[in-house]
Amino acid sequence: MKQITYPDSKSPYAYSKAVRAGDFVFLSGQLALGPDGILIHGGIEAETRQVLQNIKRTLGEVDCTLADVVKVTVWLQDTRDFIGYNKVYSEFFAENSPTRATVRADLMFDCKIEVEVTAYKPLK
Repeated sequence: MKQITYPDSKSPYAYSKAVRAGDFVFLSGQLALGPDGILIHGGIEAETRQVLQNIKRTLGEVDCTLADVVKVTVWLQDTRDFIGYNKVYSEFFAENSPTRATVRADLMFDCKIEVEVTAYKPLK
């Protein structure tokens, strides 16, 4: 099992960004954090775009792409944000959409969305 952690120590929380277990890669829930570690605000579309860019970047750190994603779980703070989130989500997963679950939840931080993904990419 290989863990991908925060080498710059910007995250004060005890978790790994990603863990590879054999051919599967599990990403921790991602928030709309900018490169400076500060939460991006600006509505559901801006937050969704940042979250998915963060996921894309983290997948790249383990030699994966969005095309390798097989399962997505999304937590929305407000179900009325589904249409805006789905619009941006569809841009990132235009082809070969992974399975997806979307639920409403009270999130731990002042944000509108959290997303976690599971990717499958066989080891060489």
